[in-house]
Amino acid sequence: MKNIQPTAVWGQVQANEPINIIDVRQPEEVATGIIPGAINIPLGLLEFRMHELDKAKEYVIVCQAGGRSMRAAQFLESQGFQVINMDGGMNEWTGDVE
Repeated sequence: MKNIQPTAVWGQVQANEPINIIDVRQPEEVATGIIPGAINIPLGLLEFRMHELDKAKEYVIVCQAGGRSMRAAQFLESQGFQVINMDGGMNEWTGDVE
């Protein structure tokens, strides 16, 4: 599984480069702030909502500290998706949130 640093993700967001981010935190966690452009699909719903994703695209998976996103990335990878886990999750995020 590939990993990416939060600063690299922020660089892509700032540069308006195409990036697909899935935040697997719970809605109450997301209410404190989400990476601009990210889609919230809580980890427990991922299996039921993965049909919303495109296997031709690459996704950066984010959670609060990195554990849930790693599990989500492993699951999606096993289903044929291209994924990258963001190391440290939102605890390490220093960019803007919406």
